[in-house]
Amino acid sequence: MLTQLNIRNYAIVEQLDLELESGMTVVSGETGAGKSIMLDALGLTLGDRADMGSVRKGAERAEIIASFDISNIPTAKEWLKNQELDDSECILRRVITSEGRSRSYINGSPCPINKVRELGEHLIEIHGQHEHQRLLKKDHHRHLLDAYSGKGELASKTRQLFRHWHSLNHRLHQLSAQNEEQTARLQLLSYQAEELEQLAVGEGEYEKLVEEQSRLANAEDILQSGQQIVLLTSDGEEISCLSLLNQCQNLLSKMKGTSPSVTQTIEMLNSAQIQIEEASQEISHYMDRVELNPTRQANVEERLSTIFDLARKHRISPEQLPQFQQDIQQELESLSMSDQALEALHQETEQARQAFINSAKQLSKARHKAALSLKNEVNKQLHSLGMTAAELSLCLTPYAKDQLNAHGLEEVEFLITTNAGQPPRPLNKIASGGELSRISLAIQVITAQSSSTPTLIFDEVDVGIGGAIAEVVGRLLRQLGENNQILVVTHQPQVASQGHQHLFVSKQTVKNKTITHIDRLTIDQRVGEVARMLGGIDVTETSRDHAREMLGLEIA
Repeated sequence: MLTQLNIRNYAIVEQLDLELESGMTVVSGETGAGKSIMLDALGLTLGDRADMGSVRKGAERAEIIASFDISNIPTAKEWLKNQELDDSECILRRVITSEGRSRSYINGSPCPINKVRELGEHLIEIHGQHEHQRLLKKDHHRHLLDAYSGKGELASKTRQLFRHWHSLNHRLHQLSAQNEEQTARLQLLSYQAEELEQLAVGEGEYEKLVEEQSRLANAEDILQSGQQIVLLTSDGEEISCLSLLNQCQNLLSKMKGTSPSVTQTIEMLNSAQIQIEEASQEISHYMDRVELNPTRQANVEERLSTIFDLARKHRISPEQLPQFQQDIQQELESLSMSDQALEALHQETEQARQAFINSAKQLSKARHKAALSLKNEVNKQLHSLGMTAAELSLCLTPYAKDQLNAHGLEEVEFLITTNAGQPPRPLNKIASGGELSRISLAIQVITAQSSSTPTLIFDEVDVGIGGAIAEVVGRLLRQLGENNQILVVTHQPQVASQGHQHLFVSKQTVKNKTITHIDRLTIDQRVGEVARMLGGIDVTETSRDHAREMLGLEIA
């Protein structure tokens, strides 16, 4: 529960240190005194938006600290533990500078506003004076029913499952659209791969075919020239290179003297002789491979022609065909993997849809069960609030299969009839402003009883009622205060008299500065304040006696 609130330089509050207790705490004061300032300041520690207007005039910054006892709030302790924050205490601090900058802290550690709001949901629930306006919105009806059923976490889980399913489904549609294009591409690649596979051009085959084709096409010339080369390089022929070399060697051997030049010349002629002999052997071996084979030549030229045609078709050189075939095969494998990924995504999407449906069915079952109970409880309260002919109905209308959304399987709507014999209709069609206030109050009181939040704040929710009805409201709020910490901002003496403790908000002007004070009232002061609320500015002894009676005190 909220144990302490410290405010510095906020709005017209210079300094305020407030200790709060369990039970029902009433907050009252004259109009314009600043009763809502305390709640607004508290809202800032819980993550509400702030601006430079929040800082008291002349101050550099405003600071609000809210301390909570979370010993009996396991969800808050778990949240702090999950965020790796100290879970032995819970202190929220908000600092706002005069320039409009703002910082939030949890147990001394800086935290983003969205994290502060998450924690705040475990600590405080605020029911505002405009709650009846929210009651006109169907989305709020669903929220109230889920809160009453105690299935708020299940509703949140259902929304998360729907978003996950929706995200996967969107991705599946995108990939499916892409897959249509891929299918056409796959067909083309499959045809090309089959064509290349049938031709089966090997690595380096084209170059070898070109060489072979050239040899076959020039076989006759090659053989003739080769034979002539063999004759010119063969030993024993008078005009051969070797014969001429032998003659040179004989002439050198007859030269007298042993000049180095002569010796070197002889060595060079010997080396030339060896080279010519090897050349003669090499050309002979080559000629052994050359043959006149028109059939083979025709086959080679036909295959080369086919290779040329296919290379031209794909606008590449013949040498690139083997690599091109490999690239096509890799792309085919990649597209096949895309098909597998698409199938896997399809299965994952279906599993996500089923998980959402299962969770939504559980939520729907809980809603139907809670709807009957909520209807009966609210109707009892409406009757006690003077609307004896009113009957609230909860209509749960299933969505069409193609209209499923994150909120579950059905639309929730509160319907009301205020006169006997009339069919139930939407709240904005039949209920007046005063009736809406009482309907809203009845629903808030009932849903608050099932709230897991330990601190409930009611900010002037009793507007538009008075007399015996206000007394009933006061008793209901006090009853809530037996198990929860209740803060009630009110103008109704019947409500104020029911509080376990009473805070009075006042303001005064000191040296052209307006300052707000909040004081805890003693018993005698409570008598005076309730009497003021009953009779206005002039408090008479009669109104004081009436106040004592309302507070359960003896009349002097």
